[in-house]
Amino acid sequence: MDPNPVVQSSQQPVHSAQTVGLSSGRPPRAQRGCLLSTALIVLLLVGLGGSLLVNLGLLAFVSMGGGSDRRVHERHFSHTTAAPDKVAILRLEGVILEGEGFLKRQIDQARADKSVKAVVLRVNSPGGTITGSDAIYHRLAKLASERGIPLVVSMGGIAASGGYYVSMAVGSRPETIFAEPTTWTGSIGVIIPHYNAEDLMQKVGVKQDSVVSHRLKGMGTVTRKMTGEEQKIFQGLVDAGFARFKDVIKQGRPKFMADPAALEKLSTGQVFTAAEAVDNGLIDKVGYLEDAVDQAIKLAGLSPEKVDVVEYRSEPSLAQLLLGAQSRPGPFDPAALLEMTVPRAYYLCTWLPPAFSVGE
Repeated sequence: MDPNPVVQSSQQPVHSAQTVGLSSGRPPRAQRGCLLSTALIVLLLVGLGGSLLVNLGLLAFVSMGGGSDRRVHERHFSHTTAAPDKVAILRLEGVILEGEGFLKRQIDQARADKSVKAVVLRVNSPGGTITGSDAIYHRLAKLASERGIPLVVSMGGIAASGGYYVSMAVGSRPETIFAEPTTWTGSIGVIIPHYNAEDLMQKVGVKQDSVVSHRLKGMGTVTRKMTGEEQKIFQGLVDAGFARFKDVIKQGRPKFMADPAALEKLSTGQVFTAAEAVDNGLIDKVGYLEDAVDQAIKLAGLSPEKVDVVEYRSEPSLAQLLLGAQSRPGPFDPAALLEMTVPRAYYLCTWLPPAFSVGE
């Protein structure tokens, strides 16, 4: 007798869904689901990779200055829209570096537009480099002179040092400098920042062994204390810039031309409130932007009902349009940080040079 008899079943063989799927030429469900998931993951990775490449390209575009030289966009601010005559509000905001930024393009726009009959300069700046401040002052004074139009200043939160310097472009015309009640202004003076890290370098074991063509080539280095010779040279540079600052103030505040001693008393680097600035003759009136606008309209001999007060804004760059408003570079500027290593004189209301660049 066979110990392992074969039992014959009368039941029909049961075909699983997997077996049926194979026999019908279609992949099983689990396999199809796996293929679909893999495809989706691949597509997602490709999309993310493509997005990353696009964003990296746009960031490189922005870092190389792509789209930074944007045109000036005119926007209605107050009074009558599309009136034949205009008063243009130009804005100086932030630390002044080289005087070649957006404010220059605003000045060029106002010069080219013959319908602009007066200019209001809105200043909210602690100042900056001597060269940049002087360049802006020169261009503003030239605009008012060439076009024969009044220039009125409206000071915002701070208009100190270089911010006050550029305000002198109003010239000798009276009642042209307004400051808000909370404005800080003045800070008449010059500074060349310098830091001596010699002791720190000794502690960490760093030695300065630069090769120079002359002993003065490395003057101003932070690796050691200044010599008496170097201090004398830098003081001469400061004195020259200081003298020019006071000469410019005399052009914009004629009372100090007749009384230079009064200006000397104020030229200590001190910051003044708006009320103190009025009392000392540094500004004309305490008032807001709209007060400066009204004065500009009056000085230009315009009718308030027939003037369009406009302000200038920059058109968004291609990078901003693609990446959105957050694509704008942060306030930290590596180039400005590098400038900290360069001895420079500033009309600036601070003891620290500008490591944070906000345009002018």
